[in-house]
Amino acid sequence: MAARAYWQGNIRLALVSIPVEIYAAVKSGASISFRQIHEPSGKPISYEKVVSGLGPVDRDEIVKGYEMSKGNYVLLDDDEIEAVRIESKKTLDLVQFVEAHEIDPLYFEKPYYVVPADDLAEEAFIVLREALRGAKKIALGQLSVRGHEKLVALKPCGKGILLETLRYGDEVRQGQSFFKGIGTDKPEKDLIDLASSLIEQKTAPFDASEFHDRYVDALKKLVEKKAKAKGKKVLEDVEEPTAATGGNVIDLMAALKKSVGDSKGKTTSAKTPSRKTSTRKTPAKKRA
Repeated sequence: MAARAYWQGNIRLALVSIPVEIYAAVKSGASISFRQIHEPSGKPISYEKVVSGLGPVDRDEIVKGYEMSKGNYVLLDDDEIEAVRIESKKTLDLVQFVEAHEIDPLYFEKPYYVVPADDLAEEAFIVLREALRGAKKIALGQLSVRGHEKLVALKPCGKGILLETLRYGDEVRQGQSFFKGIGTDKPEKDLIDLASSLIEQKTAPFDASEFHDRYVDALKKLVEKKAKAKGKKVLEDVEEPTAATGGNVIDLMAALKKSVGDSKGKTTSAKTPSRKTSTRKTPAKKRA
């Protein structure tokens, strides 16, 4: 099944307009969802809209409300909300260019692929891509879609362009308030050297396919076993992690040394090829 475009329109840089299509770069993973079931009947449970003291109500009687204070709501009709929706413009204006390192990773939200809409748009698309790559800059703009306006960043991505939605400033909590209780004392150099050695030993190229959601995998196995067990209880044996003992410098030093030693042993055993023993007999030395 062909992917459906998330947005179609024009990227505009001054007087240049480039027809493009935008596609989601990520898809939902293999997650597992559960329904609440009435055990005696085996049927799923449904939910009713109820008002405290009145009971169930009709959907026609439900409107949206914004809570101004505790128990005090401003009621809004759908047509009132619809009237203030931003018109879904079909143009993405590039209004600013910034260095890549200027944007904190906290602001990046969701990635999308941008491609030229047709052959005629390809030349201008490539010019924009290569200009961004040469300048080592990220383009900023605001994308209007489905009644909302999203802050977006564009940067080269192989033969295409990657668009990432960004969080607005009021959506991000600043870390200083969370980190202020952490001490400023420098740790001992030996501890840092051991930790650096451990990091170096475990450094490898990133490959997302090497990682899996182990909880989802375990749930799938549990569901399969439960289906075969025909209602009988199935309890999986889970290996509990070893509890950490102590938190002083001596324990930390010992733990780091042991970790570095274990990691070295694994690396050596994995990479060092086993030598073949020669079947050729060595001649016995003559006794003096």
